[in-house]
Amino acid sequence: MAPRSSVPPVLEAIGLRKTYGDVVALHGLDLSIAAGEIFCLLGANGAGKTTTIQLFLGFIPPTAGCVRILGQDVATHALQTKQHIAYIPENVMLYPNLTGLENLKFFTTLAGHGDLDRATLGTYLDRAGLAPEAAGRRVGTYSKGMRQKVGIAMAMAKGAQALLLDEPTSGLDPKGSNEFSRLLQTMSAAGVGILMATHDIFRSKEIGARVGIMKHGQLVACMGTEDLSHSDLERIYLEHMHD
Repeated sequence: MAPRSSVPPVLEAIGLRKTYGDVVALHGLDLSIAAGEIFCLLGANGAGKTTTIQLFLGFIPPTAGCVRILGQDVATHALQTKQHIAYIPENVMLYPNLTGLENLKFFTTLAGHGDLDRATLGTYLDRAGLAPEAAGRRVGTYSKGMRQKVGIAMAMAKGAQALLLDEPTSGLDPKGSNEFSRLLQTMSAAGVGILMATHDIFRSKEIGARVGIMKHGQLVACMGTEDLSHSDLERIYLEHMHD
């Protein structure tokens, strides 16, 4: 038997449970995501996807179990774990009266990277796919896809080792969704572990190394995508959605 790697997973949930009174939002989730892996979490609204993301971010405390980032428990190492992660929600919140570059400067400074100069920050925006002429425009003129590119640039500038996304392709046109997928693949190739909660079965198959299906707060299926067709994944998903 090959020896187990001593490198901890980038993201890990162990027996993770979350309840609100008598309502169980998450039942004993076990999940491990390695560096460079894209894991897509599929499920209907209320399945527990967003709850899982919020627990990794430390926005809410677990009722039982734990979440770890690079081996550190989020509950006991809140500040340390946040240094390693970036979060992109369905709608990236930026200051509309600031330019893309100014937003990037502001948020990277908050993250402790105020030493980055404008030229370096511009490079990150360029790597994220934002056109140079757009970087100097106010964000209030941006499309959703452009705002997400600023979010990706923030993750790059921060040197995030884990990226958490909640419905990032919702509302994007096919071109924007494809561009965003390529950005995630670029970050994956750089060793970033990625957890993406989504409804998008097609994108999950295209970019995910593994796909999990959540239902009523439980991970009811987990599979690699390499040997799955789009129709296979859709069939499996729909089978699990039947009560």
